[in-house]
Amino acid sequence: MTPAINAAKKAKVSFQIHEYTHDPAAPSYGLEAADALGQSPLRVFKTLLVALNGDGRRLAVAVVPVSGLLDLKALATALGCKKVTMAEAPDAERTTGYVVGGISPLGQKKRLPTVLDGSALAFSSIYMSAGRRGLEIEMAATDLIALTGAVTAPIGRD
Repeated sequence: MTPAINAAKKAKVSFQIHEYTHDPAAPSYGLEAADALGQSPLRVFKTLLVALNGDGRRLAVAVVPVSGLLDLKALATALGCKKVTMAEAPDAERTTGYVVGGISPLGQKKRLPTVLDGSALAFSSIYMSAGRRGLEIEMAATDLIALTGAVTAPIGRD
């Protein structure tokens, strides 16, 4: 059981767990998950951490489709700050309690400002890391929003 799964159970939301064999040589954790689960990369989301205004101690979470990239300017706007930069991996791991490639937006050590790409609302459910590589959790985007306090904004780009 991961903290992400425990958070979903505690909240009593509907979710499903999907496990697959992670290949350490996979060039993209997210695309590997989409392929392994037979899902569109538009429906599988990755969790990225950013530093607010360049401060590695002030982080926020972006959740975007694995098919694209994060638009840092759009995310900064959504978060109401001047700029964001990608967080350093050690900072992201220390802050969330997860390892890179297995960071879930759920069950993090402390609640961070979270922005979910608005495209998630087009699906009845979305997939995201359940807290370790090779483990995904599927749930309604609205449940993810409720559990994380996320806002939605167009933060993904192709």
